[in-house]
Formats: sequence, structure tokens, C-alpha cells
Amino acid sequence: MKHFRKLKILLSLFVLSVHADLPCAPRQFEESVVCVCNTTYCDTVTREIPDDGNYIMYTSSKSGKRFSKSYGFTQEQSYTSDNESFDLVLDIQPEIMYQTIEGFGGAVTDSAGINWKSLPPAAQEHLINSYCSEDGLEYSMIRVPNTSSDFSTRPYAYNEYPINDTKLTNFTLAPEDVLYKVPMIHACMKAAKVDVEVVTASWSPPSWMVIKEQNSGFQYVNEDYYQAYADYQCKFAELYNEQGIKIWGLSAANEPLLPFLFEVKETQIWTKNQMAKFLKNNLGPTIRNCSVQDIRIMAVDDQRFTLVPFFESIVEDDEILKYIDGIAVHYYFDESTPPAVLARISKNYPDKFILSTEACVGFKPTDTPKVDLGSWKRAKVYIKDILENLNYNIIGWIDWNMCLNKEGGPTWVKNFVDSPIIVDAQNEEFLKQPTFYAMGHFSKFIPRGSRRIEVSKIIPTEELDVQELQALEQSYYDSVAFLTPTNTIVVVIHNEAAKTKSANIRVGQQEFFVKLDAESVTTIEVA
Repeated sequence: MKHFRKLKILLSLFVLSVHADLPCAPRQFEESVVCVCNTTYCDTVTREIPDDGNYIMYTSSKSGKRFSKSYGFTQEQSYTSDNESFDLVLDIQPEIMYQTIEGFGGAVTDSAGINWKSLPPAAQEHLINSYCSEDGLEYSMIRVPNTSSDFSTRPYAYNEYPINDTKLTNFTLAPEDVLYKVPMIHACMKAAKVDVEVVTASWSPPSWMVIKEQNSGFQYVNEDYYQAYADYQCKFAELYNEQGIKIWGLSAANEPLLPFLFEVKETQIWTKNQMAKFLKNNLGPTIRNCSVQDIRIMAVDDQRFTLVPFFESIVEDDEILKYIDGIAVHYYFDESTPPAVLARISKNYPDKFILSTEACVGFKPTDTPKVDLGSWKRAKVYIKDILENLNYNIIGWIDWNMCLNKEGGPTWVKNFVDSPIIVDAQNEEFLKQPTFYAMGHFSKFIPRGSRRIEVSKIIPTEELDVQELQALEQSYYDSVAFLTPTNTIVVVIHNEAAKTKSANIRVGQQEFFVKLDAESVTTIEVA
């Protein structure tokens, strides 16, 4: 019986490679590889739906695998399984459900559009398809700044003149919208098989709406112009709607508390009382009555640690709470803020969604180089943060710049960072970073409408020492599972260890066995 059991495991681990997808054209760097795309070639990946009783596994690893496919089948679960024979045992319980996924995506900033347009047309198409098409990551959400951001070549706002024009008679799109952002969004929408939902936030209003304190240097929106600034948000949505781009969600401000912590040039500071007044009397009623219907108003759009002191104090007034549809949160400093904050918000405000709207690596002053080609370490940052957030009820995760140049820009404030795609315009090519594939292990296989389901780790019965218990605690959220709209189950697993791990995955009465490559992320879809 023992030998028969081993045979079943071996058969279940049997894999069959296929070559329907175009493989990565690798270029080796210190840690791992990037995949090179140009006018004539770019790697692709298709999501195959498994037949009943089968699974399809996709692996990307530090060693250089990129969506490497393997196939296997499930078998009737044997309740005499020896849990100690496996490094990981997951029990998936589809009957226990949590949040519904809205989508994944990235930001179309001025910088992203400029870099995209710097490529020849054929390479531009490859870049868009890499993100948005069925052969790519299948992005279903885009974030676009309303005005300039730090990732622009200049600071600007709409309706800067005439001064004090509260009727906004000169509100027109900027050249950057017309030349870069709108065309790039259109290209993604055309390539995508699903509706691409667009969210926006404003970095800075026209200077005539702003008051600057002499002592602190803080800049505030003048309360006399709160209504004009609310109308400003609606007008942006209307002009984008005229371009065929429907705004799905809108934040009152981008990182409203950031100036309290850092010297920034693009953001106005908002106290909780100012934001409460603006939401209640101006933005809330204005967006609800905007000609563009069903725009979701998102509060905060700042770091995780701001949720309790800022959001909870704002919504003490039910009149304000009724205007808020969800909470936008940024990735920065997640590693120093416990995710229990998200659980608290979900518990206290169960009818409000939480959406992660901005993330990037290379943003710290100590991060050098800003663009770290082939960095698997940075891919791990993405993987771990997305897994943690999904396990705490977020409905989606949106990356920052969809592409940047080799310096990590352009950025008029010299705020260089990394991006999943780095454009090398001089050589007419772009490089897909490990972070690109980290994103894809979620965005491609967890479509809109998927429901997170319970995943339980079965702990070995043998006694564990302190170090083993600490390692187990740190890896508690190294997996997540979803029930998709097509009734398949998708499991994403991160193996951070420098060794291959064996895993036994149980779903209802069925189970299967896989090997997880060292330092890898694996997505498994099972029917």
C-alpha cells in the first residue's frame, strides 16, 4: 500500500510542457533575469482553463522561470496522508467566502505615457498587450492622476487661468492628457477582454485655490474654493467621459497627510476637519449629482497607518459616511504597519470596500540603484504585500507607473523609482522586471468577480522549536485562494525559501501534490 501511495504521488507530479506561449527572452543580471521585448518579439502567456479533475501550474522564480507551465491531476483524498511528509499542507475550503475582487492594474502617469510613446509603434503594441491583453497580465484597472503628479515633466493644473474663476470657464485637458494618458488608456481598453475600470485622484489644484502658511510652509485648499474644487473633480470626469473613458472611482486627494511627514511639492495638506467639511458639503453632493453617474468616492488614498486616526475621525458624522463608497490605501510603509488595521476597518465598516491604489519599489532614499534590473528581492516585496492585502479583504491592488525609463523617470521632482517595465528608447526595447511577473501571478488568474476562499495550513503534529514556530508565523500569509466566476479554484503560493518545497493541496474530497521551486511564486488553477 505504501508503494502504491508513492506511485500515485509520482503520477500526480508528472508534468507535460507545451510551447504555445512565446518564452521569455532573458537577459541576466545580478539576482535574476529580465525579459527583453522589442519591435519583433515579446514573450506571452495564455491562461488555460483546466478540465475537471486537472490542474495547471504557473511558476516564476529567482532562477529565471517566467510563467513556466506544468500540468497534473487531482485524486481522491486519502485521509491517511502523512502530513509530515510535506513541507506545506493546504486545506482549501470553498464554502467559506470573503471579499469579491474588483481588479488589478497600474497607473498611466505622464511619465508612463511619455516612455510608452518613446518606443516604435510595434513595441508600443507589445507593451500594451503585455499588460492588458489575454496574452499578457490582463489588467482590469488603471489609475490616472487628475492634473500633474511627481511623475510629470512639469507641474500643472487645469483651469489655472483666469485666476479666481470659480465657474471653471477655461477647464480643458492638458497636452499630457491628449498626447499620452488618454491614448495609453485607450490602447489598454482596446487590448483588454474585460472592462478596464479607471480610478483617479488629484495631486494639486490651480494655485489660485491654494493658501500657503508662512511659518510652516504647508499648503491648503482655501475653503472659499471648496465648491470650485469639487466641481473641478466632476469636470475632469466629464472631459474624460467625452474621450470614452468612464471614471469608476475618485479620491478626494492623493496622500493628504504626506506633507506632515515629508517636504513635498505636489500635494496639498488636509486636516481631518478640513476633509470632513469638504466631503460633506462639497465633494459628496457634487459627485453624486455629476453628469457622469456612479462614480465611487474613495476616502484617504494614503498610507495604511493613516486609516484609524484619519478615516475613523472623518466618518464619525453619518452624513459624511453616506458619501463614501470605499477606502483607498497606499503600499508605502506597509511593512511597519500591521495589517490588523485593515481588518479593523473591514469589521467596523463592512459596506465599504478597500482598494490598494499605489505601490512601487525603489522609493526610499536608501534604495540604490533606483532601477534595479533583475531584482528578485523587489519582486518578493510585491508578492508578499499583495498576498497580505488580499488576505485582509482588499478588492484589488494597483501598481504605480506602468513603465519608466532606465533612470526611473522622468520626474520633475527627481523622485526616481523602479517600475515593472523599464523602457530603453535608445535601443527600441523594453525590459520586463521580476515585479512584472509578480503582478501577473495575481492579475491574470484572479479575474473580476472572484471570491476569496478559506485556506487553512495544516500544522505538522511533531513538536516545533522556537525558530520553526517563528518561520511558520512569518509565512502564515504566503498563500491565498479564490473561487473564480468560471468555478475553478486559483491558489497563489510564495515559496521564499532557498530550497524546493513539497506541497499537498486539498480541496474538498480531492487532493494533489506539487513541488514549489526555491524562491518562487506559483499560481495553480484547479477544476
